[in-house]
Amino acid sequence: MADRHSVQAQAQRVSTTRPGGGTTMVTPGGGGGGGTILKRIQEHAPNSTQVVGLLTLVISGGILLFLTGLTLTATVMGLIFFTPLIILSSPIWVPAGTVLFIAIAGFLSMTGFGVSLLAVCSWMYKYFRGRHPPGSDRVDYARSRIADTASHMKDYAREYGGYLQSKVKDAAPGA
Repeated sequence: MADRHSVQAQAQRVSTTRPGGGTTMVTPGGGGGGGTILKRIQEHAPNSTQVVGLLTLVISGGILLFLTGLTLTATVMGLIFFTPLIILSSPIWVPAGTVLFIAIAGFLSMTGFGVSLLAVCSWMYKYFRGRHPPGSDRVDYARSRIADTASHMKDYAREYGGYLQSKVKDAAPGA
């Protein structure tokens, strides 16, 4: 009788493969309250790759947190020790810093303007040589629109001018 019961239990067990690898024995229909909780925990247990990844994350996070604290501590200690020296020498540092800031800002802006000028000149050279640089189609379109508008305005001025001349002749026939 016991043999028949164990054979039926083994027949009811189903072997499944977990996504992370390994196999899990699942018994359909349960088999007691405590057993199913343990089986659910085993089914959701992380594999070794996930555990190593989590440990790597925790260790590197701890190291970075330690280095952040060390940096913050060194900064505060440096400020504590060097604040009197900074305050006493500030009449020298403020004008020097201002002059240095203006000089660096001027140099960077002139360099930026020079690079921009070089880019514009290069683009214009390519455009006038007929190599069609990026954006040349927009320039051609704008030029044609301006020419069309000028032509329409010229025609409109001729028509309107002729209209005014006829009105002037009507008002003053001898003029």
